Amino acid sequence: MAGVRLQDVAERAGVSMKTVSNVVHHHPHVSASMRERVQRAIDELGYRPNALGRQLATGRTGLLALAFADVRLPYFSELANLVSRIAETTGTGYRLLLEETEGTLEGERAVLSTSEAGLVDGMLFQPAQISAREIAERHGDLPIVLLGEGSAPLTMDKVMIDNVAAAAAATRHIAALGRKRIAFLGHEAQALSSTSRLRILGYQEGLEQSGLVAEPAMLIASDAVSPTASARSLGAALDSGLRIDGLVCRDDLAAMGALRALHERGISIPDDVAVVGWDNIAFTETTFPSLTTVAPNLDQLARVALDMLVERIAGFDGLGRHRVVDFELVVRESAPAPLLASPPLDDAEFTAR
Repeated sequence: MAGVRLQDVAERAGVSMKTVSNVVHHHPHVSASMRERVQRAIDELGYRPNALGRQLATGRTGLLALAFADVRLPYFSELANLVSRIAETTGTGYRLLLEETEGTLEGERAVLSTSEAGLVDGMLFQPAQISAREIAERHGDLPIVLLGEGSAPLTMDKVMIDNVAAAAAATRHIAALGRKRIAFLGHEAQALSSTSRLRILGYQEGLEQSGLVAEPAMLIASDAVSPTASARSLGAALDSGLRIDGLVCRDDLAAMGALRALHERGISIPDDVAVVGWDNIAFTETTFPSLTTVAPNLDQLARVALDMLVERIAGFDGLGRHRVVDFELVVRESAPAPLLASPPLDDAEFTAR
């Protein structure tokens, strides 16, 4: 309904305008029954708080930004959906704006300029290129919580998983299947991202922990983050004579490309080559074969990051808190559970699906 006022909601609910305002702004002292009564009136009338008026009254916009490389990448689209739902349903009342950086230094610098514009109350930001020093210099007074593997200023909060431990666990899982020639697929052909560096390090540690030797020839780079590019890179490596019996992929998109390249060459999965992906995106249950993959606990990551951001917005000014959230290896058909007992993998909880 157009033009619905705070007064209209108060009259419908039979309460004061102050009570409606308290409900709209999520003040904690409102009783559950009163909150439900006012919310029913809000829903019936279709009332929407005036953003400009709220900003003038509170100094806040009620908006948060989530900044990352590319919304077309399934991991980021699933993260955005989760953060948006949690922000709207956990009492904070925040709405979410998406900012794409295209994974470039220029794009990440541009995102930080929102601290000048006053468009949002805070930001969740997953950088790929910008340095910790530049983040500290550019973010101004805007509350920011960083996501992912990049370096972070000691004064800023960050939430991530342990990529080294996860990659090592994935590599040991393949080695426990008796595989000896385990490759890594999908990292950048040119400048490595922080994510790729850590995952390659974990892959190398997993090989060494399994008594295997890391070989540079087993690192198969890709010229883009896509199944097509990874299929092309793996296909070229196989056609040139590279022999592998296991494959740790930088992400699920690379793993999906690997499934295609292997299938086209008549290589059986997992009998000839066991494949592990990363991110547990929605498609991994329905690939053929279904994909074993590292699954970050996205729900935990989103909740921890949002909690810290809301605390920063409310005035918390302490040193940066760096939190590591859980992961698990979801075991499916592309790299099944070993038939024989193997050393325990301490770093992750394993789930067969």
